[in-house]
Order: sequence, then C-alpha cells, then structure tokens
Amino acid sequence: MTAFEGTYLDAIRTALHDAMAADRSVFCIGEDIGAYGGAFKATEGLQKTFGEARMVDTPIAEQAIVGAAIGAALMGQRPVAEFQFMDFALLGADLICNFAAKARWRWGAGVPIVLRGPVGGGASGGPFHSQNPEGHFLGTPGLKVVAPGTVRDAYALLRAAIEDPDPVLFLEHKFLYRRLKDAWDEAPVARLGEAALRKEGHKAAILTYGAVQHPAIEAAEGFDVAVLDLRTLWPLDLEAIEALAKRTHRILVVTEASLSYGPSAEIAARVQEACFSWLDAPVLRCAAPDVPTPAAPGLEAAFLPGRDRIRDEVENLLSW
Repeated sequence: MTAFEGTYLDAIRTALHDAMAADRSVFCIGEDIGAYGGAFKATEGLQKTFGEARMVDTPIAEQAIVGAAIGAALMGQRPVAEFQFMDFALLGADLICNFAAKARWRWGAGVPIVLRGPVGGGASGGPFHSQNPEGHFLGTPGLKVVAPGTVRDAYALLRAAIEDPDPVLFLEHKFLYRRLKDAWDEAPVARLGEAALRKEGHKAAILTYGAVQHPAIEAAEGFDVAVLDLRTLWPLDLEAIEALAKRTHRILVVTEASLSYGPSAEIAARVQEACFSWLDAPVLRCAAPDVPTPAAPGLEAAFLPGRDRIRDEVENLLSW
C-alpha cells in the first residue's frame, strides 16, 4: 500500500482494498455495500474498483449473508461479511456459533470468514443500534473476537483477521469512525491475540479495549496507572495481563459491554485465578449498567463508562 492519512473509517476501507488487491479470494458481502458504499461508507468506492462479483450486495437477510460466506469459505474463498449494525449479527448467530465456529472440530475444515460491523454507543442510536454484543459470542469455542480502538489497529487487525484461517468477529466502534485520525508511510502490522500497552504505570493497571480505552487513558492521567488495550478478546493475551497484574498489584477492568456476565467478569476472573498472590486489592470493574442503551443523549452519557466514572474507580482502587 501507499502512504496513508485518514480516519478510523478510512483505515477499514483501506484494509479491505489492500486485502482484495493482494488476494483474489477475498471478497465482501453484505447489505448496501456495493453502489451505496455501506451504511457508514466503509466500502465506498470498492465496487467501482473490484466489480460487483467481489462487492456483493444482498437483501436484508443476515442469516443468508453468513450462510453464503460460510459456503464460499469452504470452497476456498475468504469472505468479509458486513453487518450494518452488529446488533443484528444475532440473526446469524446460529450459523456463526453452531456451524462456522465448529467446522474445524467437526471435519477439519477451517472457515476463514470475517464478520465485521459497527458496535457501541455514543451516537444516540438507542437500544437496537448501540449494543456491544461481544458477550453473546465470547463463549463460543472456535470464534475469534477482535475490537480495535485505534486507526492503526483498525487497519492492521482487519488485515490479520482476513488472513486468519478461522472465523473472526470484528467489532468496529461507530463512535470512532470519523473521530480518530492517523497517518503512516508504512502499513502497520498486528497479530491477533496480542495486547498493546497504551500508558505506562506502576501503582495499578486498567484493562480495556475498543472506544472506552480513550476515556480510560484520560482518567488515568495524573496517576501512576497503566492502561492495557486488549485489542483481541479471544484469544486473550493472558501473558500481558498477568505481567501487569504482577507488577502493579491492582487491576481495574473497563468495558462498554454490560456488567453482569459480560467480558469484564471473565477478564476479572482470569486475573483472580492467575494472579491472586500478587494482588493487593480486589479486581474492580467499570462497565455499562444492565439495561438497554438509552437513546436520549443525556441518559446515554450517564449510561456509558466515561472519564469521570472511570477516574472514580481508579481512585477507589488506589485507596486499597
């Protein structure tokens, strides 16, 4: 690829372009991704470059999109399926969880598909267009779950997901689409399953991912507190998590997903099991409350884990 300058959304589009240019088996499938360019314009211009056969518009039928992608993958293709909103990936959950994720165990055939789309709040999308559905899928063996929170990771992790031999759920936070910008001369590279340290610290550590890492970094300013961006929720970078827990002795898990039975619970449990002897305080969690995402901007702002709420938890943790 050539030098890049643009937004998180531009990085997604560029990753798709570069992957399709490098490998003819890569194609995209989804609702309005062709001539219209996708609901958020993530695929704008790609049909003109690669043609209708590789930018496949579909009806509003998520189960059919996933089924077609699985079939194509089993025939040697590498489909990238777009959901207009990841909330509706649940309509294809049967095929994702009961077929694609199990195929390698059932008969040794990998299903190299990427299932990508926007997640999260901050845009007043209400309860049906603002969910963080990773918790619904994380308990599925064979399914990888990726949540980039920077422009560079949006590009690098999507390229890695497309090259992976198994199904990958790729969660793009819509609040970041046009708010983050970056530039590079050489394409960034990342591997699935590797976390990234966003802020150094020694008194405590915040484990987080996706868009909420940014208020978490702001909340940690002025404190000797590290911030680790997990980037991949499965496989989880347990080595990086354990190293931080052993060094800082205090852990706060911050997620935008719901508190109960969500990713924060699993991550906290892993820390407790592996690092209990090194901890000087309980593993604390800061997450969205167990209610649907409100549509009203004021209510949504109170619902989402913001800088002030995270900062309160940091101070609470450091007080132990």
